[in-house]
Amino acid sequence: MARLTTIDPAGNAIGGPTATLIYDDWYPALRSDVLRDGKLHTAMLLDLPLVLGRRKDGKIFAMRDSCPHRGIPLSVGWFDGDRVTCRYHGWEFEPCSGQCAVIPSLTGFDRLDATRIYATAYPCVERDGYAWVYIPGTGAGRKLDMADLRPVPELPKFSDKFRSAHLTADLPCNVDHGIIGLMDPAHGPFVHQAWWWRSRASIREKTKKFEPIPEGFRMAAHAPSGNSAPYKLLGVYGEPVETTIDFVLPNRRWETIRCGPKWFTSLTTVTPVTASTCRIDVVAAWNVFYNVPLVTPIAKWFGAKFVRQDQVTMIQQAEGLKHNPSLMLIDDADKPAKWYFALKQARLDGNADARHPMDGPTELHWRS
Repeated sequence: MARLTTIDPAGNAIGGPTATLIYDDWYPALRSDVLRDGKLHTAMLLDLPLVLGRRKDGKIFAMRDSCPHRGIPLSVGWFDGDRVTCRYHGWEFEPCSGQCAVIPSLTGFDRLDATRIYATAYPCVERDGYAWVYIPGTGAGRKLDMADLRPVPELPKFSDKFRSAHLTADLPCNVDHGIIGLMDPAHGPFVHQAWWWRSRASIREKTKKFEPIPEGFRMAAHAPSGNSAPYKLLGVYGEPVETTIDFVLPNRRWETIRCGPKWFTSLTTVTPVTASTCRIDVVAAWNVFYNVPLVTPIAKWFGAKFVRQDQVTMIQQAEGLKHNPSLMLIDDADKPAKWYFALKQARLDGNADARHPMDGPTELHWRS
């Protein structure tokens, strides 16, 4: 049994209000369908205020919500589909590059070249209905080459025809608590008690095989838990059901369920909004029960109830964490959390050659 008093990579107890953040990676800022011509939207990622929009040509963008001249938020200005204009002095910026195009106050006597001035713009890509923004470290230069960046996350799909849905919830805890809650295998019968999921009476011993993967770990392909009602529904197809779950830094949980030609995939992210708050986003796609009427709204209703149970638990936990208690991690149910902290520390140290916290494939045992 391990005490969780100095597990935070910053050297603070994890029960404290903040967490060290991982930069130089992609994070979902908001749903991209809200980005329409001429409309600006704000978001907060890793304590950075952002303004996002969509140009007339359809390309989306993300800028730091601050004019480099006097710091007024660019989001209170104007956007004509081509340029973002600051409402304080009328400076105009091309939003994808951040390059200044016009400074209205300049005269023929000025030698200042407006185009040499840049507002901060971040790489921004649309995937699976989200605007993904790359947040560089503080030492990064203005120009970032997409070819040098990590791949943009994308939900795998295994057929041309599928349905999809998404959910989101704000969590009043730091990203570390959000992530170890996400990967925690033992809370299901307690937090998610419901006739359609699990009950305390359904607790049984589990054995799962895990294996290391780059910057993460995988729960190897296995038959899903027999005490989870939704998985039982797949039995109607008469095919063996297998599920694989990956966790990959900085914040991603991938699940793939296969049942012959039928499949379900989900990507869940826990994104730091600030150093002390985070947001959970779930996007899923499937071709199971494709022709069943109302399957999408039904799935979203149950999914929202499920995520809400996690959200309420995190709200309740946050009350206890206000007093910065000493916490602990135990084997084996909390071993994935230990792996996460070790992987995160190696990433923060910039040690790409660090030994993986898993020596190789291993089995974990717990009751849930």
